[in-house]
Amino acid sequence: MSNLMSDVVELAGELIRRRSITPDDDGCQQLIADRLDALGFIIEDMPFGEVSNLWARRGNVDPIFCFAGHTDVVPTGPLENWQSDPFEPVIRDDHLYGRGSADMKGSIAAMLLATEGFVRAKPGHAGSLAFLITSDEEGDAVDGTKRVVDTLKQRGTQIQYCLVGEPGSASQLGDTVRVGRRGSLHGHLRVLGVQGHVAYPDRADNPIHSVAPAITDLCAETWDEGNDHFPPTTLQISNLQAGTGADNVIPGVLDAQFNFRFSTSVTVAELKERVHAVIDRHDLDYNIEWRVGGEPFLSTQGKLVDAVRSSIQELCGHDTVLSTGGGTSDGRFIATTGAEVVELGPINASIHKVDEHVSVADLEKLVSIYQGILERIL
Repeated sequence: MSNLMSDVVELAGELIRRRSITPDDDGCQQLIADRLDALGFIIEDMPFGEVSNLWARRGNVDPIFCFAGHTDVVPTGPLENWQSDPFEPVIRDDHLYGRGSADMKGSIAAMLLATEGFVRAKPGHAGSLAFLITSDEEGDAVDGTKRVVDTLKQRGTQIQYCLVGEPGSASQLGDTVRVGRRGSLHGHLRVLGVQGHVAYPDRADNPIHSVAPAITDLCAETWDEGNDHFPPTTLQISNLQAGTGADNVIPGVLDAQFNFRFSTSVTVAELKERVHAVIDRHDLDYNIEWRVGGEPFLSTQGKLVDAVRSSIQELCGHDTVLSTGGGTSDGRFIATTGAEVVELGPINASIHKVDEHVSVADLEKLVSIYQGILERIL
């Protein structure tokens, strides 16, 4: 085991031991801040609500290259289903096991080791090097990266390049790099009817019956054809609730929750307008509450994308696929600043699962890939 491998595994393990279930940071960011402070970073804690956020910067000129990530993890689920304590890192079969090992404490450890190596080799590097770390990525994502980005915008601080350590690799490290994400639009549809006895339907108005044709039309709608970088926009009904629990009562209210994952071929305003147009054809008494989870973003070309692809090719010996697949990430907030945003991290097969794990060899290589990117940018 090389010293580099030992260092990155040890640091990842220290982070895993901290039970940082969202939005609790449990001291992870202090550990990160101490390492960065020793390198000459200016450390700023930016707490909002129950969320811990860290902004650290070395240098005071542009361009700013920012490593972004999150210290919070999802709950473990039943502990008896884990082979070992999810918050006690263990190496088995050359893999590091523990909650957050892949998503994304392993990436954060690799970022820190890469930064330390880069600064030692190039203490007078060009531009600025920054870290934006939150404990609110797995939760509501309201008081985390979004609030930090808003604060930076108010100061006039512009991030030019951002690498998010999300685990996006598919079958081997670096085979897939996220260069964008679809947008997310949530809708809560409420349809009003008239409650009554099932034996007297003429005296009631069943919202389940009345909304069914509208839902069918919504699900059959083609929202767009996608484009060269995004698949077509999709609509999914996630929850449908109505009724009192009794089998002889016609419900008076129906609630439906749905979500769009949308491409850059359509806007939020267009989706809202078209949904209302479909439902209005069915003469329903309804209202919809909307929430935008994030706008789509795309960074297919630029200095950062080139640096990422070159570093992966040099150290892994293979090309990488530029992808916009998957769910949302905090990259969507950073992209609003005009930054070029790329997501690169470990294989994601075990994230959010029991016995989450990451390859020790991949962690070591990820340190070198990240440092290679820094050398190409700064």
